[in-house]
Amino acid sequence: MLLRSLSGLLYVGLLIVILSLNSPHGFIIVFFIFGLIALVEFNKLIQLKSSIPYFIFIVLYVVFGYWQMALKSDTGLIEATQILMVLTIFVNLFLTKDLFSKKIPLFATKRYIITTFYLSSGFVFLALIAIMFGAKLLLGAFVLVWVNDSFAYLVGKNFGKQKLFEKISPKKTVEGFLGGIFFACIASYFIAYITNTLNSTYWLLLGIVVAVFGTLGDLIESKFKRQANVKDSGSIMPGHGGILDRLDSIIFAAPFIYLFLRIFHYVS
Repeated sequence: MLLRSLSGLLYVGLLIVILSLNSPHGFIIVFFIFGLIALVEFNKLIQLKSSIPYFIFIVLYVVFGYWQMALKSDTGLIEATQILMVLTIFVNLFLTKDLFSKKIPLFATKRYIITTFYLSSGFVFLALIAIMFGAKLLLGAFVLVWVNDSFAYLVGKNFGKQKLFEKISPKKTVEGFLGGIFFACIASYFIAYITNTLNSTYWLLLGIVVAVFGTLGDLIESKFKRQANVKDSGSIMPGHGGILDRLDSIIFAAPFIYLFLRIFHYVS
């Protein structure tokens, strides 16, 4: 328990410090390292022994992430980023559909599609959110994920009766899912006040987006682990598993958060 607590605090502390300092180079480097580690873990889950996904991740991250930070603009990349977002969301929705199947089909081509648009793009959009909308906003999204996960567990443990996806994650319940959304919405008001980024209405909507798609991301990664017959994606964080286990929710939710913020920016 002590080791689990220390590794968890180190992980949370690192993210809070990096994002609070609002150092673009800092979070670009941290998410790049996290992305590579998560890719290693995920490739083991889907039994993909190729260096191509790493090359694709580096190219996507540099072109869509670092380049836009260096230019301090998305000029010339707006259309390309929109195409990447559409493809990523499209693949994520197909993975959501696979939750209702016995197994996620993993033929060769699909392995490359998933590593590119589910995982690599997820980290790209994490970087883009921080670069284009501010590190405080991304930190707020992380806090919403943590609040949703924590209260979904607490509400589900104490009041949960109806299973959400029993074959994939036996401990998740409908009551816990709704409880997580409810407390994420409450947390959104405090985040709006503290960060002074979006207004409380937009943070409330963002809280729902994060809670819903974050839960789906957690379920999808759980299904991959069940197919691989493993408990955790890795062991880099004692008591917590791998980096992918910690970031599965926010990785999946990232393109949807980015889409929401782009719509909000366009409307405003």
